Amino acid sequence: MIFIQRFCLIVVSITCLSISATAQKAPEVLLTVGGEVANPMKLTRADLDGFARQSLRAKDHDGKEYKYEGVAIIDILQKAGLKFGDALRGKALATYLLAEATDGYQAVYALPEFDPPTTDRLILLADRRDGGALPTAAAPLQIIVPGDKTHARWVRQVKSITIVRAPKVGQ
Repeated sequence: MIFIQRFCLIVVSITCLSISATAQKAPEVLLTVGGEVANPMKLTRADLDGFARQSLRAKDHDGKEYKYEGVAIIDILQKAGLKFGDALRGKALATYLLAEATDGYQAVYALPEFDPPTTDRLILLADRRDGGALPTAAAPLQIIVPGDKTHARWVRQVKSITIVRAPKVGQ
């Protein structure tokens, strides 16, 4: 009798562990990268933490300067399969990045804006400000574009980056 009770207890324990393991939630996707890329991606916090960290100082909408930390967008684009430098010529120059926020806000960036041989400006996908989390209105991810005076392309709550090829004129 004791053997049967122990056996039943073991079976119930294994069943509970199995249910618990399958019930665990998959990691939340923070950023989707798609469109005209060789390697579409759905990036989680762990994926983003795998990229090299960058930081920069820039003035926000409020006119105050903050230190932003995150991932250089060019690093994400290169992992998605986009080519820069000498490969950013011809048809590739008619390709742009469309960033979209959770509220539907969108902004466009030309690919040469990310290309180190073309510009010295670092465009950052930030997840931290002054050593802490981004403000709730901007979190979890915000695009920081130093030098943009109106901050209209500082997309808050970024959810996706889509690479789009501009149509040929007349099409």
